[in-house]
Amino acid sequence: MNGADALCETLLAHGIDTCFANPGTSEMHFVSALDRQPGMRCILGLFEGVVTGAADGYGRMADRPAATLLHLGPGLGNGLANLHNAKRGGSPVLNIVGDHATYHLKYDAPLTSDIAAISGAVSDWVRSIADADSVSGDTRDAIYAAMQPPGKVATLILPADAAWGDTDIVVQPQAAPARRAPDENAIRAAAKAIRADGPATTLLLGDMALRGEALETAGRIAVATGARLLAEQSNKRLERGAGRVALDRVKYRVSDATKEFADTTSLILVGARSPVAFFAYPDQPSTPIQEHTDVIELADDACDQAAALAMLADELGVGNVVVPQAVLREGTRAEGTLTVAAVAEAIAGLLPENAIIVDEAITGGRALYAATQDAAPHDYLQLTGGAIGSGMPMATGAAVACPDRKVISVEADGSGMYTLQALWTQARENLDVVTVILSNRSYAILHAELKDVGANKAGKNASLMLDLDRPELDWCALAKGAGVESARVNTIQDFYKLLATAMKRRGPFMIEAVL
Repeated sequence: MNGADALCETLLAHGIDTCFANPGTSEMHFVSALDRQPGMRCILGLFEGVVTGAADGYGRMADRPAATLLHLGPGLGNGLANLHNAKRGGSPVLNIVGDHATYHLKYDAPLTSDIAAISGAVSDWVRSIADADSVSGDTRDAIYAAMQPPGKVATLILPADAAWGDTDIVVQPQAAPARRAPDENAIRAAAKAIRADGPATTLLLGDMALRGEALETAGRIAVATGARLLAEQSNKRLERGAGRVALDRVKYRVSDATKEFADTTSLILVGARSPVAFFAYPDQPSTPIQEHTDVIELADDACDQAAALAMLADELGVGNVVVPQAVLREGTRAEGTLTVAAVAEAIAGLLPENAIIVDEAITGGRALYAATQDAAPHDYLQLTGGAIGSGMPMATGAAVACPDRKVISVEADGSGMYTLQALWTQARENLDVVTVILSNRSYAILHAELKDVGANKAGKNASLMLDLDRPELDWCALAKGAGVESARVNTIQDFYKLLATAMKRRGPFMIEAVL
């Protein structure tokens, strides 16, 4: 057995059986070791941003990390944007990054780089393995680090000689770390604020508070006390739809969010951060939370939020009150030119039960979120770190983690071009993903941002940097090249018919919705 074998054995012993990969020469012994493990599923991404984004989506839905296999510092660098998104979202990811053999580093070969420095920008934990005998123990430590609540990015650097060196050491698996128990003082402080302020209290939910029993308990507290519930603006995973607690998000524009929180005297954070503006804008505040608002942290993202909400409900004497829930409705069958609102309504009406929506619609995300509030029960995944190009890779990883669930990936055409290689992986793995491209031929969000920051309306040079025309992107041709069947539509009725068909079939399919 060599170090690479020990790494594989340790991964499998901890339940990590999926590896999203784009390997190179330094990783060939690990590739060979993976080849000897039929229990490990190895999935190739043709760009490292697909690999890391897929690991993010997988971690969100599986609640455990997948491994990534990346080639040296440049390969890791290609995947940084989606590791940033994973870190900001609290998604568990385990990166395995190959490096030159330790004795070769002093020769400064062309691909030599400071991998620890590169990975440090997007990792919560980094370690370089010293030798073959250290591989298994270091791998166990990396897995434990990745599983720290709410989920962390851990990066393990594997020198080639540590991979090919002989070893007989495979350590015993270690149990995943538990979430921290709630703080009783925080429970009492939150209860006191709710009793005093009632409807002027806002419970801002994130992380596990957006799922299952925790969300139901938050709904009961809101009904019993009049407190308002909100989700963070961007969330790694929300459970929503018919039969679940309806939940609005913090508004994107800081001017709108400031009005939203104007009457809030107590803001109680449950697995969430206090809101901040996405960017700085002239003459606008950096946070919508004003001086008259007291911010109370009931439970951070490392705490057992379900237990904290249950304890808060008990402290407030909240019983089994009836929580208003979203009621399933049918989508529109209107006719006419296709719009973002019509796309959103059609998705809401045709969504299969227990589906997964991956939202990188950017400007269209507001309409999509609102329309699907009372769709069939589903999970909703968002872009958490703001680095575009996560949508299609995230959908890929979610489909791998949940092969029995339909994944609907709603993608803006500009951000889709960052990682369109994900379509090839979906075709190769026959993943059940319907991709809807919102094709408006521009970075529409940036046209809006140009106005919001107080700059001038886009002229010739600005338009050259913000519009996706001359030539127009041919998404059907791009999909065909990646092996994914597709079609283009520009009317509401055609989109509805095509989406209805795509929802009933299995395997990858792409719809270019021309807006």
